[in-house]
Amino acid sequence: MLKEVFATRYITPLREGGSLPGLVEADDLGTYVMKFTGAGQGRKTLVAEVVCGALARRLSLRVPGLVTIGLDPVLGLGEPDPEVQELLKSSGGLNLGMDFLSRAVGFDPLAHEVSPAEAGRVVWFDALVNNVDRSWRNPNMLVRRGELWLIDHGATMIWHHHWPGAAVSAAKPYDARDHALAPFGPDIGAAAAELAPLVTRELLDEVTAEIPGEWLADEPGFETADALRRAYAEPLLARAAVIHERVVTEEDK
Repeated sequence: MLKEVFATRYITPLREGGSLPGLVEADDLGTYVMKFTGAGQGRKTLVAEVVCGALARRLSLRVPGLVTIGLDPVLGLGEPDPEVQELLKSSGGLNLGMDFLSRAVGFDPLAHEVSPAEAGRVVWFDALVNNVDRSWRNPNMLVRRGELWLIDHGATMIWHHHWPGAAVSAAKPYDARDHALAPFGPDIGAAAAELAPLVTRELLDEVTAEIPGEWLADEPGFETADALRRAYAEPLLARAAVIHERVVTEEDK
């Protein structure tokens, strides 16, 4: 289970993200980028962040550590920005926090070199979770002390927005032509050979067990949280074995 902390101070909004995440301090003295249940796609965005973050970490990809953050809506009463105030008021309860990576800078393909091996691992992972938000326009990667970190996985596993069509959606190819790491010659085949065997049912059970139960409650078509956890695992298990064969690159034009 994810560590749970409680927000003690809202520092500032991070307006680079469409869902208006915020920088907060918590009672463990940590500083976190907080994503809110009351924003955008709500709890499904947070579920996607948990699944992708937990899975990436188990595949030895660099992602910020995750915690759940309890939020008292009263924290928003003193906020001068009405949009932020409304977001805090509507997000009482359990939210998601990511370790704030101090002194990290946004990934710039002109300033940072990435090896074909590392690029291949990232592209393969993004294909696995169907990440549609890692383009050259919006890389969602940071560089810290010369190392590449992956952030913002809310726009992944789009099939969980329509479970009846999940199997069909999850079987589709992954278009990597606009991927931010496409120019670095990603070795997707080598990445698949290394990573695909690691994505087992047991591993996915561990990953989905980290999703807080209250974010899975009342999902139409599912009687229990564990049934919904299995629904998250199944498409990933199926994609892991074959997705490298369905990645569309510039060479396929």
